[in-house]
Amino acid sequence: MGFLKEVDHIGIAVQSLDASLRLYTDGLGLALDGVREVPRYRIRIAMLRCGESYLELMEPLSPEAEVARFLERRGEGLHHICYRVEDIREALRACEAIGLTPITREPYLGAAGLPVVFLHPKSAHGVLVELVEKKAPDLPGRPA
Repeated sequence: MGFLKEVDHIGIAVQSLDASLRLYTDGLGLALDGVREVPRYRIRIAMLRCGESYLELMEPLSPEAEVARFLERRGEGLHHICYRVEDIREALRACEAIGLTPITREPYLGAAGLPVVFLHPKSAHGVLVELVEKKAPDLPGRPA
C-alpha cells in the first residue's frame, strides 16, 4: 500500500478571496470552514470543505508573497495538491527514492501548524505537491 493516504486539500491561487468565496460558497454550495491570515506566507486563506477534502483559496496580502508572484506569472488557478501522510520523514524518503525532489531538505510547520514538505513541480510532471503529516484522527476542523 502506498504512503499517500488521501487528498488533504487543493490549493487555488486567487486575486480576490471575497469574489472567489462568492463563487465557491454561493454558486457551488461548498461549506466555508474558516478564513484566516497566514502572516508567515503573507496570504489570507479560506478553507472550503469538499467531501473528505478541502479547497484552500489563497489570496496574497503583499506583492512579495509567493502566491503574488505565482499569480503574476500564471494567473489564477491550481497552485498545489496536498496529500495526507502518516509519517512525513518516511514519505519524504520514499519520494526521493523515486526521483521526486523536495523544495526543502527538512519538513517544517505549515499554515495549519502541521509538518509539511513541498515537492518540486519539475520532478512531479508540473504539479507542486505538498505532503502534510496527519497522524491523529481527531484533528480539529479536519476529517480523520
